[in-house]
Amino acid sequence: MFEANRVLDASFPRDDMEQLWEGIVNNHYVDEAAYLDSLLSLASPTDDQRRSIEERAMGLIRSVREQDDSVHMVDALLQEYSLDTEEGVLLMCLAEALIRIPDAHTADLLIRDKMGDADWRRHVGRSESVFVNASTWGMLLTGKVVKMDPGLEAEPRTVWQRLVNRCGEPVIRKAMYQAMAIMGRQFVLGRTISEALSNGRESRDQGYTYSFDMLGEAALTEQDSVRYFDDYWTAIEAVGGDTYPRGQQPVPSVSIKLSALHPRYERSQEDRVREELVQRLKRLVVHARGHGVPLTVDAEEMDRLELSLEVFGAVYQSQEAKGWGELGLAVQAYSKPALPVLCWIAALARKQGDRIPVRLVKGAYWDTEIKHAQVLGVEGYPVYTRKEGTDVAYLACARYLLSEHAQGHIFPQFASHNAHTVASILDMGHRLKAEFEFQRLHGMGDALYAAVMEKVPDVPVRIYAPVGAHKDLLPYLVRRLLENGANSSFVHRLVDADTPIEKLIGHPADALQSYSQYPDPRIPLPPDIYGEHRRNSRGHNLNVLCHLRPFLKALEKWQGHQWQARPIVDGQARDSSTTTDIQSPYKRDQVVGKVSWSRADLIEDALATAHQSFESWNQTPAEERARCLERYGDLLEANEHELIALCSREAGKSLLDGIAEVREAVDFCRYYALQARKHFADAELLPGPTGESNEYYLEGRGVFLCISPWNFPLAIFSGQIMAALGAGNCVLAKPAEQTSLVACRAVELMLEAGFPSGVIQYIPGDGAGIGKQVLPDE
Repeated sequence: MFEANRVLDASFPRDDMEQLWEGIVNNHYVDEAAYLDSLLSLASPTDDQRRSIEERAMGLIRSVREQDDSVHMVDALLQEYSLDTEEGVLLMCLAEALIRIPDAHTADLLIRDKMGDADWRRHVGRSESVFVNASTWGMLLTGKVVKMDPGLEAEPRTVWQRLVNRCGEPVIRKAMYQAMAIMGRQFVLGRTISEALSNGRESRDQGYTYSFDMLGEAALTEQDSVRYFDDYWTAIEAVGGDTYPRGQQPVPSVSIKLSALHPRYERSQEDRVREELVQRLKRLVVHARGHGVPLTVDAEEMDRLELSLEVFGAVYQSQEAKGWGELGLAVQAYSKPALPVLCWIAALARKQGDRIPVRLVKGAYWDTEIKHAQVLGVEGYPVYTRKEGTDVAYLACARYLLSEHAQGHIFPQFASHNAHTVASILDMGHRLKAEFEFQRLHGMGDALYAAVMEKVPDVPVRIYAPVGAHKDLLPYLVRRLLENGANSSFVHRLVDADTPIEKLIGHPADALQSYSQYPDPRIPLPPDIYGEHRRNSRGHNLNVLCHLRPFLKALEKWQGHQWQARPIVDGQARDSSTTTDIQSPYKRDQVVGKVSWSRADLIEDALATAHQSFESWNQTPAEERARCLERYGDLLEANEHELIALCSREAGKSLLDGIAEVREAVDFCRYYALQARKHFADAELLPGPTGESNEYYLEGRGVFLCISPWNFPLAIFSGQIMAALGAGNCVLAKPAEQTSLVACRAVELMLEAGFPSGVIQYIPGDGAGIGKQVLPDE
């Protein structure tokens, strides 16, 4: 774990780039509670500092609430239709869906189906915003007042249906699209960079500067990346050639996303990324430097953090960027490696002697990061599960950025719409006499930063302004609404006059420590998402080095290994006269192992053994059978690197496919173990399917022949066998001939897990029809 509490100590190894890099790597899934305890020492203020921060925050909030006319209409909209209401969620989902629907007919059906489900009437007249009432979301922001009879007794669905019947779905659909265009104009400064520069002049006259973000991310094709590159190139030219006089304000900058510049921006393609993407970024640096336009590399998903830093470091240390000091990047404080990242950036700048601008944000992909970790089945989350944890981490990072250890090497740019956070930055900056600037999003935080600029006019404020067509708005718009549409968000509560100011000025360190648990117990760790009775299968994230490096090392021992597969009858490997070399499908000169095929007499022995074992196994308590399934699943995980290597070498699977193969097999084991306990342990208490005796209901049926396909050599092979064994049946397992080695190793692990030797028989076949005379009707 990175020792956050030591970063300001004289003994901290602040110039050891390798050690700092390992701090980034090792902090990806660090224990949340232990690490937050370390961060609290940096984020917690003294009593005097606490009072000063509270006074500043109260002053800012009062100023915001006094600016009735300047509270942005989007803030008012989010306040009225927050995501804790049915209407807010419905509108969010509908807006997202309509952008994705390609034809008018389907859009009309969606509107008819969904929009009558909510109580729109209760929102009419509740907001003081003309925008919300005149074109309220309740009547789909039609751009005109839709009057409703206050005495109308009909149900909201009836009111809605009358409106739809009178206007027709096409009219409503156009209104919805218009509504989204209205929303888009609040979040996007212009459709083109020229339009954005023109629209931004009024704010620049007020003292603001800009960072222009060309909408578009995650290029899927080379054509996408070329188009995004051209957009950045054009934006740099336009900003550099803008005729607005350059005065005391900082120069406008351009923000870029590395994922927009390369269609395979991922760890598995790091050689291409280091060659192609680094060169593209260098070209933009030269172009921007020549036009006097600063560049900022935007933050993206956590899987790309380390790769982004590697690309940034390569370009920053290149001749194209040396001596410039205007190539910056964004860091997300909700990520556990954020503080070690800042320490690494400071060391990089100190080593080269150039300054690096750093935009510190709280983070924009929280929902995605949580779900992604759960899907991967990793040990923890790369982000904090409580909002207060993110706020504490932000203040800890801010303290480091404003300290003497970072000043002069990093220029901090603090992006936040939280008045308490802003007040904390102002207090720290004043005490430490540090240089910094604030940043806010276009369309949000207008009132807050109007107050900031009035109270501290010497602190620059930069507006992060998206630029692009509304069709490219969706990912950005959804993130903004998710961040600020919930009633727990500071943006929502700031403009809510019913929220007492005292509730907005509490320090996040106090709030965090008030919880008995820092990791939010409502968000179980990825291994525990299925509850106490079933553990999630363990996965690996090969995009991050803390998983990739040990994973590849564990695979090395299996690269030259050769496996031997023979029929297994009654727990014993049986010799056969026919043996075949198994060659790797992607490297035909590589022998993976040898398989001995089953003879007819071996199949007869296997079938007889299974029949003899059925009654005993069927009468084995369900709990004992379930434990066998679970032990097999545990053994699959314990031997996962061997199995993944074998799946790769025999079946031609990629490493990611191999991981998924093992995980699916493990999930089958644990799922069917749970079902065995649920349905078979109390079978005698349940009636039969039609009321008759349940003698054979929820009991084993006999001997099953399980034939599995080559493309899922472990998952489907294990899944069908575990279902049969868990129900009390015996199995003859016949895998696809192409993947008989994987199947044999699986059966060996089944026997090791404690399945009786008579219940599982392994009978590999070479496709020549052996055994047809033995098993014609089974």
